[in-house]
Order: sequence, then C-alpha cells, then structure tokens
Amino acid sequence: MSDAAQPTAAEVRAAAEAVKTALDRHLAAIERRSGEDDPAVSEAFNQLAAAAEAYDELLYDRYDEVTPFEIPGAEDTLPPYAGPGEPHAISVLIRRDYTVAEPQRLLAQAQRVEAAEYDDGGDEDEAAGSVPGALGILFGEFEPDEIASRHKEFGLEEGDSTLWVTAAEEPPEAGEWLAAPFEHIDPQAVVCRFDVSAVFDDDASDDEDEDELDFVEEDEDGEDGEEELEPLDADK
Repeated sequence: MSDAAQPTAAEVRAAAEAVKTALDRHLAAIERRSGEDDPAVSEAFNQLAAAAEAYDELLYDRYDEVTPFEIPGAEDTLPPYAGPGEPHAISVLIRRDYTVAEPQRLLAQAQRVEAAEYDDGGDEDEAAGSVPGALGILFGEFEPDEIASRHKEFGLEEGDSTLWVTAAEEPPEAGEWLAAPFEHIDPQAVVCRFDVSAVFDDDASDDEDEDELDFVEEDEDGEDGEEELEPLDADK
C-alpha cells in the first residue's frame, strides 16, 4: 500500500472510538435483553463485529499491527429475521463444494452414461473425454442429492456446503431470476441456514474422544476404506 493510500492517525483513532461505542451498546443491549434471541442483542453484536473489523484493518494499514481478539463467526452472522410473518413462498439456496480427487474415475462414470445413451449404435459424443464435459454429463443425468450421497463413486471429495431457506410474500414470476439466480438475496429474509464444514470437525476434536472422531470420519456406508465402484443406472 502506498503512503497516499494509508489511513491517517485520526482515522485510526476514530475507528478505535467507534469500537468503544459499539462495546457500550453491546453491553447495554445484553443488560436489557428480553430473551435468548433478542434481536437488539444480535444487531449490537453485528455492529460491534463490523466496528472491530474496520479498526483492525485501519490499524494494520497504518501501523502494521493487529488486534489480539477475534469475534467468532462475525462475517457469517445473519441479521435478525425481518421477512414476512406468514410467507407464501420460499427459496432454497444450496452450495456444495467438491474437489475432483480422482479424474479418471469421474471420466469413467461419464463414459458409462454416454455409452448407455448411444447403445443404439449412434455416434458417441466426445464430451466424456474431458473433466468439464464429464461433469456436465453426470450432473445432467443424476440429481445433485444423489451425487452428494455417492460422491466417491464419481471421483469427488466433499468440501464445505451450506443451505439457506429464504421467505417471500409472493413467489417470483416464471423466469424472473434465472439470469442471476444468486444475486439480490436479502439476509433479513433468511429463515434458517445449515452449514457443513471440516472446520466444525476440527473444533470438535478438542472435546471428543478418539472413538467419537472415528465415527464422525466414517464413510457414509460405514466403512473407512475405499468403496467398490458400482455400476450406475444411466437410464434413470
């Protein structure tokens, strides 16, 4: 960062004062809270997290120093729900990350599907000869939930995943959001979310014994070793 782009000492001081103010508001909200899920406490928490993050960034940019504390999950915390009390429509947003751990297995499965599609003697498409083409074939043939439950058969390794349920007064018009399906999501319309990540397993390892860890890390079929490749039904 150039000197011209660095924040001034006054800006850093102002950010520090903002953190102090946010701390006072957070404590006051806790002291006045009406229950475990008081939205005022959640809002004060989010404000404190934002103020602390801003101060930390300015402190680093100006002095190459950081704060000694971290607010857990501040970036992932959703604001209090402010959607319709009786929604007439919901949207389910799902993201699942995978690593292509075994490309040859992925290609082999796609080639099986492709061969079954052309069992009438027609010319086979060459899409299954590349990883992008194989992914297109498999995700076009099988439901995402089936791929998730049988990911190892497709040469994939699971990463993080999340599922959000959002509420709306009315369903959107047909085709309205297809051009940009993941934009314009109102965080205050999220009814609930469910996250899966290896980070949670790492955190739990400090408190769980070895047997519990072995259970968590078991494959979905209850085996630790690599499962045998079963033929897929390409005529689903």
